Amino acid sequence: MVGMKPSDTPPTLGVKLLSAGSAACIADLVTFPLDTAKVRLQIQGEKVASEATKGIRYRGVFGTISTMIRTEGPRSLYNGLVAGLQRQMCFASIRIGFYDNVKNFYSGGADTANIGIRILAGCTTGAMAVSFAQPTDVVKVRFQAQVNLTGVARRYTGTMQAYKHIFNHEGIRGLWKGCLPNITRNALVNCTELVTYDLIKEAILRHNLLSDNLPCHFASAFGAGFVTTCIASPVDVVKTRYMNSPPGQYKSAINCAWTMATKEGPTAFYKGFVPSFLRLGSWNVVMFVSFEQLKRVMMVGKQKMEDKS
Repeated sequence: MVGMKPSDTPPTLGVKLLSAGSAACIADLVTFPLDTAKVRLQIQGEKVASEATKGIRYRGVFGTISTMIRTEGPRSLYNGLVAGLQRQMCFASIRIGFYDNVKNFYSGGADTANIGIRILAGCTTGAMAVSFAQPTDVVKVRFQAQVNLTGVARRYTGTMQAYKHIFNHEGIRGLWKGCLPNITRNALVNCTELVTYDLIKEAILRHNLLSDNLPCHFASAFGAGFVTTCIASPVDVVKTRYMNSPPGQYKSAINCAWTMATKEGPTAFYKGFVPSFLRLGSWNVVMFVSFEQLKRVMMVGKQKMEDKS
């Protein structure tokens, strides 16, 4: 079970959902500029993006952040934060909070689950989460890609206006644009992230390398972040390009991937890898450490309330 020793009292589903969503929001607040830099690097090379930025080039994660601060101001690093937090409260609550329950369901309640069961559980909750949270992801990516420069028309002026505008001009399909590559991406991310974290932490505890505390959580989360970035980066780039594209630019996510491969080469699928890893690695560390602590605090509070009643 993620973040739990066999001897611990299992947290309730409500505790896991709330702590997962809250921990993910904390992680987003800390790492959002890295995510924004990743999006800018991923869309660089598109004709639309090149025209909008009028010759501005992004080079590396910190160069991108520096360029954005210089040309658009520091607030640009947090474009789409509101939608990002909305996404995490919906998305992370489901994909992380439900993971243990789905894993137990697939394993028939067994004390330990094999790696196949864990992968299946991670893919399931990742796909479930995307199905609910896709509109928030579309709006977040479009805000992050939006350039705030004088003379460049802003695509959206506010989060709720963005939802309304997309619905009015692109229909319900616009809000779920890129859902298939996003399901693929997040099924990969979720199963890799949670399964890797599970396995690394279990190995550390089994060999008594560390106790079940912050250093153990840090090492497990950092390792999970690196493995996840390597596996999910190509799908993540396609997802970002496709969700940010105006109607008609790509026929489908597969067409988007083919266009990238033929016009920019295979390295295009790993554009923004460094910020992706910096963001996902740091996001994993902050999220899992926060998740572990929030679960324990909530369980202690719940136990105290039960003792008083």
